[in-house]
Amino acid sequence: MSAVVIVQDVLVSEAVLTEHFRCALESCKGACCWEGDFGAPLEPGEAETLAAIYEDIKPFLRRKGINTIEMQGLSVFYKGLDGAGTPLLPNGACAFLTFEENGIAKCGIEKAWEQGITDFQKPISCHLYPIRVAKNEEVDFEALNYDVWDICSAACTAGKKEKIRVFEFAQAAIVRKYGEDFYEELAAAAKYLAGNR
Repeated sequence: MSAVVIVQDVLVSEAVLTEHFRCALESCKGACCWEGDFGAPLEPGEAETLAAIYEDIKPFLRRKGINTIEMQGLSVFYKGLDGAGTPLLPNGACAFLTFEENGIAKCGIEKAWEQGITDFQKPISCHLYPIRVAKNEEVDFEALNYDVWDICSAACTAGKKEKIRVFEFAQAAIVRKYGEDFYEELAAAAKYLAGNR
């Protein structure tokens, strides 16, 4: 079982600091956008943000995604998540999924963000992946875990080859959610662990 490190009252699985990962979209084609049982988990306030920017991001979405959103709404409650997530197409793909010309999946929200249409990049759960946030609001508990998924095996190989650890791969997302100081403490904890192995 992986050990846990505490950074600013957040429990961080040791695997986040020691395992390697670098998204290998050339291999998986972004399968995490269409595989799985639930939509992307949404943080409190993200459904409202999506509602506020929906008309701006709509031109970047596929017709089937728009139809799904307009039938189900911008967020759906998933019992298995015990919370809200993005709606899914009948085939299980995220309603915000689009494809690049090379066949690689791309988030329609992120496409709008790249064009400067919105300042919301995408749900933080997508940005943080392969880190997943577990939380319990009642006891103010939050933990960061490394989500190991077989569709990401090429990403693990790429991360090992390039010596990129999970938290380093997710640096921008971690800073977005927790701030620079948190990331620096995380990096210091990783350095300490590496020096004591």
